[in-house]
Amino acid sequence: MKQKKAIVTGAGGFIGNHLVSYLKSKNYFVIGVDIKEPEFSSSQADEFKIADMRDWSQTEAAFKSADELYMLAADMGGVGFINTVNAEVARNNTLINMNSLQAAHVLNIGKVFFASSACVYPEFKQDSLHAVSLKESDTYPAQPDTPYGWEKLFAEQACLAFRKDYDMDIKIARFHNIYGPEGTFKGGREKSPAAICRKVAQAKQNDTIEVWGDGKQERSYCYIDDCISGIDKLMQSDVSDPINIGSDRLVSIDDLVSIVSKIADKEIKIKHDLTKPQGVRSRNADISMAKETLGWEPGVALEDGLRSTYDWILAQM
Repeated sequence: MKQKKAIVTGAGGFIGNHLVSYLKSKNYFVIGVDIKEPEFSSSQADEFKIADMRDWSQTEAAFKSADELYMLAADMGGVGFINTVNAEVARNNTLINMNSLQAAHVLNIGKVFFASSACVYPEFKQDSLHAVSLKESDTYPAQPDTPYGWEKLFAEQACLAFRKDYDMDIKIARFHNIYGPEGTFKGGREKSPAAICRKVAQAKQNDTIEVWGDGKQERSYCYIDDCISGIDKLMQSDVSDPINIGSDRLVSIDDLVSIVSKIADKEIKIKHDLTKPQGVRSRNADISMAKETLGWEPGVALEDGLRSTYDWILAQM
C-alpha cells in the first residue's frame, strides 16, 4: 500500500504537533510547516520546514505535492490575546489561510482540513448565562465578538469558494476550547484551563488566585486526544458542512478552578478581576451533528483531562 503524505501547517503549535504525532502513528509521511518548531517537544514530522506563511513565496517553497493538507496555522491565543490584538490577527491569519488554500490548489492536493473556531458564532446567542448550545446552523446572521472570529468565518467562506471552483474536498471543523499537555501555559496567549492550572500549581495551600471576570462566565472544553480523533473521523467521512468538534458539558470558570484545586489537593480562594477580558458570557457546543454523521463524541472526562494537563504543567514548572 502506498504511504500517504500529509502537510500539517501550524506543526509547531499545540494541536498541530499532536496531529503530526498521530498521523505518524498511522504511517503517514508528514511534512510539518510553521514559523517555529514545537516549544515543548521535538516534532515527529519526517520533514519540518520553517516558513512564514504570510508570504506566498515561502509558502510555495515549503509545500510539496501531498495527499492531504491540514490547515492549523494561526496567530491566536486565549481571551486575553484575541480580545486585544485585532489588526495583526485579522491580517496574519487571512494571509496564512489564503496562501495555504492557493498552494493546495496549485499542487492539486485534493483533500484539505481547515481548523475553524467556535468564535465564528454570533455574540447575541452567547450574551447570557446558560445560553443555548450552539448548532452549526446558528452561524448566520453573523456577529462574531472578535476580529479573530470574523477572520475564521471568512476563511470558512474561502474554503467553500475553493471547493466550488476547483472541486477540492475541504473539511471544516469548529474547535471549542481544545486543551491538554503541551499547550502554552504562560506568556499571554494561554487559554483558561492552562492559565488556571499554572496559577493553582504556583499557589500554596489557602492562597488566593486571580480569575478574570466574575468567574460565572461559562465554557465547554475538549481534550486534545478527542480533538485529534474528531479530525481523523471528519477526514474519513463524506461530511462537507462545517462541524463542531468540542464538548457539550458547560462549566463556569469558577467551576474550573474548583476542579483543578481538587486535583492539586489545595484549598484555593478566588479574587475576581472585573477589569480583565472575559469574552462572551456563555459558549457551549451542540455536538449532535458530530454524533450523528461521524459517530464521534468526546471520551475524556474534564476531570481526567485537567489532571493530565495539570500534572504536565506542574512538571514543566
